[in-house]
Amino acid sequence: MRIAVLYDVHGNLAALEAVLAEAEEVGATSYLLGGDYATFGPWPRETVERLDTLPDVARIRGNVDRWLREEPEVPASAKPLVTTALDVARETLGAELVERLYRLPERSEVENVVVCHGSPLSDIESFAPEAQPDDERLLAGETQRRILVGHSHVQFRRPGPNGTRLVNPGSVGMPLDGDPRAAWAILEDGEIAFRRTSYDVERAVARMRASGEWAEPIVHRLEHGSDPS
Repeated sequence: MRIAVLYDVHGNLAALEAVLAEAEEVGATSYLLGGDYATFGPWPRETVERLDTLPDVARIRGNVDRWLREEPEVPASAKPLVTTALDVARETLGAELVERLYRLPERSEVENVVVCHGSPLSDIESFAPEAQPDDERLLAGETQRRILVGHSHVQFRRPGPNGTRLVNPGSVGMPLDGDPRAAWAILEDGEIAFRRTSYDVERAVARMRASGEWAEPIVHRLEHGSDPS
């Protein structure tokens, strides 16, 4: 079975459509969906509706999906942007889709791979591309496992503590590694292969910019694959 692994789509339908077209070309037959589907993007509802058409082997909740119903854990400086983006997403999605995203499970397992959003410990604490002192804490007791994570929007793989292997397929809708192309992966027979897909960034940027001045930091992310300096 060839599984397309899609994390952090963030309402970017243009990126998602390009990734789905490529996934079909390379023979993906099912999908693993790793959370953060709607908020902060140009097409919240349309993106979720498109994802709903996919045959998935796992579909988990990300922190931003949780924030649709809970108070976001963000610094005061980020609160205005996050609050506005969540309000826009709630209004666009409607109560039924908000509830469905909120009720998704926090983790899953596919082909002996642990599937979580941030880490086995948390949906907002995740692993960095380089080893960190608190990596073992974030594993929450997992050993000798491959751990699939997202949240940071940075594509990487590396060894973790206690015989683990950490893999982040990156973000479909909002990469933050300096490459604005959509980032995702293929899971087949326990092996994970990274992919990058070009899409119509300007289409997404124009739609996002039309949301108003509050969306300019998101526009920068879409255009540059990074946060404003």
